[in-house]
Amino acid sequence: MAGWLKITVSIIVVLVAGWYLIYYNTSNAGYTPEQPVAFSHKLHAGDNHIPCLYCHYNVERSPRATVPSMNVCMGCHSMVAVNKEPIEAITKIYEESHSAEWVKVYDLPDFVHFDHSRHTARGFSCQTCHGQVERMMKLTQVRELNMGWCVSCHRDNDAPDDCSVCHQ
Repeated sequence: MAGWLKITVSIIVVLVAGWYLIYYNTSNAGYTPEQPVAFSHKLHAGDNHIPCLYCHYNVERSPRATVPSMNVCMGCHSMVAVNKEPIEAITKIYEESHSAEWVKVYDLPDFVHFDHSRHTARGFSCQTCHGQVERMMKLTQVRELNMGWCVSCHRDNDAPDDCSVCHQ
């Protein structure tokens, strides 16, 4: 009997730990990490009306909406606002290493496959999942992005909601 109790308790511990890791790894609503250089989406996407796809150009043709390379930043900032402190910092990083160590704001677990291109092809705007980014001085995760939220969205939009869609 003691053996069954140990097995039962072990299973419960594993299930609770798994749920905790899955839920809290994807439920970071409100997460606003410090970045190596101050970057304002409000200034770029809001005030200056730069479309999301100008910097995040992979979104429509790739599963990943990658962080723009420093070349994208420097394409403008080799001529625009070059004497402002954040731009001087970016220029220094670019000249020294060509890469900034940006902190991911939206980070799904490795076992989840999310394809941005499928969602943009269906006409979803960036704001659907990422909120009003064009109003954010600091990028903040606004949605929980947990399985329940995704499944609800799929059901509300008549999209497939079987497990193999996201878990491959």
